[in-house]
Amino acid sequence: MGKRDKRIDSYILKSADFAVPILNHLRELVHTACPDVAETMKWSFPHFDYKGVMCSMASFKRHCAFGFWKASLMKDKTLVENAKSESAMGHLGNITSLKDLPSDKKMIAYIKEAMKLNESGAKVEKPKMAKKEIPMPDYFGRALSKNKKAKKAFDDFSPSHRREYLEWITEAKTEVTRKKRMTKALEWLEEGKARNWKYL
Repeated sequence: MGKRDKRIDSYILKSADFAVPILNHLRELVHTACPDVAETMKWSFPHFDYKGVMCSMASFKRHCAFGFWKASLMKDKTLVENAKSESAMGHLGNITSLKDLPSDKKMIAYIKEAMKLNESGAKVEKPKMAKKEIPMPDYFGRALSKNKKAKKAFDDFSPSHRREYLEWITEAKTEVTRKKRMTKALEWLEEGKARNWKYL
């Protein structure tokens, strides 16, 4: 039998009204597809484990996200493309209502595929991280100094997690993209999330 975690009940109840039915539905789909799944909280949002981390979900102010731990190994490459999109979160894009989700049949197939990947012991190759130190840009330092919660999270992160944020922001090709990334970074940092939280 699967294992439910009361912390996920609390997480769902504290989410925005629009998010509650989405999160409840995703949760039930995971349990339907994988009766032996174990729920847990990691990095402050719900995860579903089956022979290792399998998938996760999260809610934000205006959308929800759902991601697969080994999406890069799954057959449907749109999952990975969605995760790469600037505007999307997770592997299903921005979810603002139940209508944004794939059909239950398709979701269950995705979850079962993720189960098989974990059963087989498949491994995702981690991208090699640049080791050089990236200096804090003035504009990001000023933004952090105005947000104590985000600054504390950033300061508490390991050097590699700080570098991920700094690379993402400094590598923006336009001012508009840089500002969007800084806004998103501050939102994630306030929630205690690493830059690549959806892959953790």
